[in-house]
Amino acid sequence: MISDNRKTIRRLGATALAVALLAGAAPAHATASPARPELQEAIEEMVDDGFTGVQLRVHDQRGDWVGSAGVRRLGGAAKPPTNGRFRAGSVTKTFTATVVLQLVAEGRVGLDSPVVEYLPGFGLDPRITVRMLLQHTSGVFNYTGEYYPDGTVVPGIPTAGKEWVENRFHTYRPEELVRFALARPARFEPGTDWSYSNTNYTLAMLVVEEVTGRSYAEEIQRRIVRPLGLSGTVAPGTSPEIPGPHAHGYYHYEGRTVDVTRQNPSWVPGAGDLISTTRDLHRFTAALTSGRLVPAPLLAEMQRPHPSSGYGLGLFVLDLGPGCGTVLNHNGHVQGYATLMYTTPDGSRTIEASLTFPEGLDSSLAEAYEKAVERLTDEVFCTP
Repeated sequence: MISDNRKTIRRLGATALAVALLAGAAPAHATASPARPELQEAIEEMVDDGFTGVQLRVHDQRGDWVGSAGVRRLGGAAKPPTNGRFRAGSVTKTFTATVVLQLVAEGRVGLDSPVVEYLPGFGLDPRITVRMLLQHTSGVFNYTGEYYPDGTVVPGIPTAGKEWVENRFHTYRPEELVRFALARPARFEPGTDWSYSNTNYTLAMLVVEEVTGRSYAEEIQRRIVRPLGLSGTVAPGTSPEIPGPHAHGYYHYEGRTVDVTRQNPSWVPGAGDLISTTRDLHRFTAALTSGRLVPAPLLAEMQRPHPSSGYGLGLFVLDLGPGCGTVLNHNGHVQGYATLMYTTPDGSRTIEASLTFPEGLDSSLAEAYEKAVERLTDEVFCTP
């Protein structure tokens, strides 16, 4: 029987791809180290289910394993690079939260201070605190759209369909996105509920820039990328390129499949724009859980989950049930790419993965995604 928390994992996986309407044929398999055939089989099954390519990195009591399956691009034969770069999506939020908490540790930002103290020009509700941004409890409208339990949808900026595909090189300014969100009704009173909103993390990014006097990209480089040697991680700004070896992402609509690897990520600044690798994500989680990036009291705050969502500060805190224990997690999704990032609180077991696929008008891959996440978390975190 699947525990309620395992169901939460599956629900969050589906949410990450809720508007990722997926389709596509399964390409040929690639091979990897035979030492972990169960892991290779798992990623090959994902390709059978319709993903174009998968790269997976696992660290556990049996050591480190890296493998890939599928193809780097549709119509080709080359497999995805095992440490290729990819669009990491909302994994970006964990990086942003880390930088904000470093500023808290330095006494330059108050975790429970009103955001309006740092960003006075937006007319923010003075009850909204920095903590509320990082925990998604501000109630601020999500500029990529709001989805309510009763099925009501309040559209945001275009992030899907023909309109997005044909305008995927459009440049948004962070301030423009924030003002777009604040011009719409709040979802709830600050601090009274929980709702995932990209606007929270774009605001957090702007707090970083205002307090430090440097760009978000500079602060990510200065505080995380360079100290940890994350050679494949970059905040690209408005650049549509993925530098270095990478697999391709696709969008399927109106009977055709478009390569959307090149796209302007300025539509989700500080919330989902980072490019990274599985190696870099592993180094990042190892440094975070060991206390190298954030002091112990603030790391504890990151891991203090909201009662209704399990979301701490930039991380989900998930209880996988008996025999499995607790994991820290943040997955990600942008058009054509999905990212997995899981770690035990002590960093002894981790999963980092990138999936590429033709996103489109059929939700058939959402179920395959959930199944793959459950299989991998069972194998890594629940195996004695």
